[in-house]
Amino acid sequence: MTTPSIAARLDRIPVFSLHRRLAAVVGLGTFFDLYDIFLGGVLAAVLAEPWDLGTTGKAAVIGSAFAGMFVGALALGTLADRFGRRTMFLGNLLIYSVFSLAAAAAPGVEWLVAMRFLAGLGLGAELVIADTYLSELLPRAARGRYIAWAYTIGFAGVPVAAFVGGRFVAGEQLLIDGWRWLLIVGGLGAAVIWLLQRSVPESPRWLQIRGDDDRAEAATARIEEAARRELDLTDLPAPDRSAGASTGRAGLREVLSPPYRRRSAMLWIFQVLQTVGYYGFGSLAPLVLQSKGFDVVETLGYAGLIFLGYPLGSAASIAVVERVERKLLIIGSASTMAALGIVFGFATAPAVIVVSGFLLTAASNVFSNGYHIYEAEIFPTRIRATAAGTAYSLSRLTGAVLPFVSVAILDGVGPSAVFLGSAAILALLCVDVAVLGPRTTGRSLESVSSG
Repeated sequence: MTTPSIAARLDRIPVFSLHRRLAAVVGLGTFFDLYDIFLGGVLAAVLAEPWDLGTTGKAAVIGSAFAGMFVGALALGTLADRFGRRTMFLGNLLIYSVFSLAAAAAPGVEWLVAMRFLAGLGLGAELVIADTYLSELLPRAARGRYIAWAYTIGFAGVPVAAFVGGRFVAGEQLLIDGWRWLLIVGGLGAAVIWLLQRSVPESPRWLQIRGDDDRAEAATARIEEAARRELDLTDLPAPDRSAGASTGRAGLREVLSPPYRRRSAMLWIFQVLQTVGYYGFGSLAPLVLQSKGFDVVETLGYAGLIFLGYPLGSAASIAVVERVERKLLIIGSASTMAALGIVFGFATAPAVIVVSGFLLTAASNVFSNGYHIYEAEIFPTRIRATAAGTAYSLSRLTGAVLPFVSVAILDGVGPSAVFLGSAAILALLCVDVAVLGPRTTGRSLESVSSG
């Protein structure tokens, strides 16, 4: 008989309050990441007239945070494999809090763009580390469901950005410009979550692959004892006596070598394409509504209603992420996004705009939750954050460049052309996942990531 691995012991623990608390705390951290990502479009719409922003200025306001996120995802995701998931998660939020507050003091567009870039550094790897951290601590039978719960909390930040923007943009609030409160809320909120997250444990899987067996054993034993005590169990279910994850240090070279080369290629292509269909809509929606003739207050009101689809779609995904194969869920939801985007792009009636936009955002968060779970499952623990962070950085780079292309097309041709192009790109994404992506649903991380 072999000794059960740390991974097998974690996978067999029944869901209890620690798992729910981890999902809630990590979800609150992602709230501010997602709040800020979609804040760029709100700020561009709000500041276009008072700061006389042209096409380039609006694109810079939207793209600056994505540029910072590109650098942050590339560098800080890799550091999470070296220094730990918990350490980097907390450090990222602290960086974001400081520079978001600095952005609130911006005297002009140059300062705002610079501070948004620096705040983006902190957010770059936040979602990647959230995916990695939760996937390593949650039992395999509940992994997808509880990651979806975490993102449901996080995506509440998107309609909040629009509704708070609609409330504060007109004139001054408490002696300062209303839009500055949008940045203050983000900065202070992330600081509070940073304090809450200091109580969460480090990943035992990460501790083990770093060769720190004593701390890995102690951390796992504490979780097991807490589960037995809370659930009033004499003992926990027997773990599978399978081999654990291999220890040692690895890096980008392994990500690009067999047997992970094919998966890396799939994920790199995917991240470039999904940015256009997913973040492209959220960041452009306020500008699209303005292009359809609505004023800024109407725009943010409609955007708030449309953005309610993000948390509600995320909540709907909870029921299906463990029942539908992950890659098929991604393909189906992406196809739905493409069709609804075309309807939204051509729509002129407010009711059609709001309904199609709401359904699009709802479908996009079934898509988003599916791929966030998926990308954390397909690589081994020793390179999980490096592989996902490197791929995710490409989405941030695309997000930084995209506004300069899409805003120019929007201003020059109109929203219908933007969404027809997005639909074609989402079709390519579906082919990429169908051909190159492995199946993962219901399997242990070690089984999926064995290659």
